[in-house]
Amino acid sequence: MPEQPPERFDEGGAIAPTGAGGTMDLATAEGATLEKIPGGPLGTGPAGKPRSLWSDAWRDLRRNPVFIVSALIILFLIVIAIWPQAITSGNPLDCDLAKSQEGSQPGHPFGFDGQGCDVYTRTVYGARASVTVGICATLGVALLGSVLGGLAGFFGGAGDALLSRLTDIFFGIPVILGGLVLLSVVTSTTVWPVIGFMVLLGWPQISRIARGSVITAKQNDYVHAARALGASNSRILLRHIAPNAVAPVIVVATIALGTYISLEATLSYLGVGLKPPTVSWGIDISAASPYIRNAPHMLLWPAGALAITVLAFIMLGDAVRDALDPKLR
Repeated sequence: MPEQPPERFDEGGAIAPTGAGGTMDLATAEGATLEKIPGGPLGTGPAGKPRSLWSDAWRDLRRNPVFIVSALIILFLIVIAIWPQAITSGNPLDCDLAKSQEGSQPGHPFGFDGQGCDVYTRTVYGARASVTVGICATLGVALLGSVLGGLAGFFGGAGDALLSRLTDIFFGIPVILGGLVLLSVVTSTTVWPVIGFMVLLGWPQISRIARGSVITAKQNDYVHAARALGASNSRILLRHIAPNAVAPVIVVATIALGTYISLEATLSYLGVGLKPPTVSWGIDISAASPYIRNAPHMLLWPAGALAITVLAFIMLGDAVRDALDPKLR
């Protein structure tokens, strides 16, 4: 059996290519650059350049079936929220008492509610209010909480201590009880009072997370190097700290979006959230609950749509968390 040439190792401990006589083939070694390796080694891009956290996260998300399924469901919900006429031609406010509580019929697959309104049409139109409340509340909470928490974590001092005590006070307010007290005096039928209430009580959670992320990020060497080179506080915060501290905020906000949709339905069910003539899943569930034995279809369809929507956003948040958390890699 012919003798195998000895393996040679480079300085990094990797096996170096050898020639026929067991010596290093310099031409081969010089040609084995990262650019010649398709895709590069782990953590590098096609040209051998290091991939960022976001490119790695997007690469993982595209391969995650949970993300794909939840994203498709959410995309469908957004489309019907913007353009419900795409899948229904009815009017959610057109009702016929003669058809009250009737079951499925041709052209009306979900049957009719207690007022004789088409349950299918109202379920489709109900996505608009729920998705609008969820997205707007999440954006408001993420923006307000990130700014306050980020500034407090970066500058510290008395402002940081004041924000910490203020968030403790807000954490002590029960959300449902706060909604019953604050929204019971509101007579508006729009979604904005509900969104404002959610932002008012929701920002402390994001603020705590943003504060902790900024405190962790500002201890890194690249921040000290930027400060030593004379970078201003605003440049350090926006260019060096914010991009590396925003990932936990995105994860929590994505999961919280489904929670806000569920909260809107709960408040509407209790009669202090959205109010008629606004079409909402929570309103329809509240109106159908007394008839659950005689006409269960009135309750099951809007409740099912609500459950699927909340589940889709929670699944999306879990997938984003898995992709953005380096500890899970």
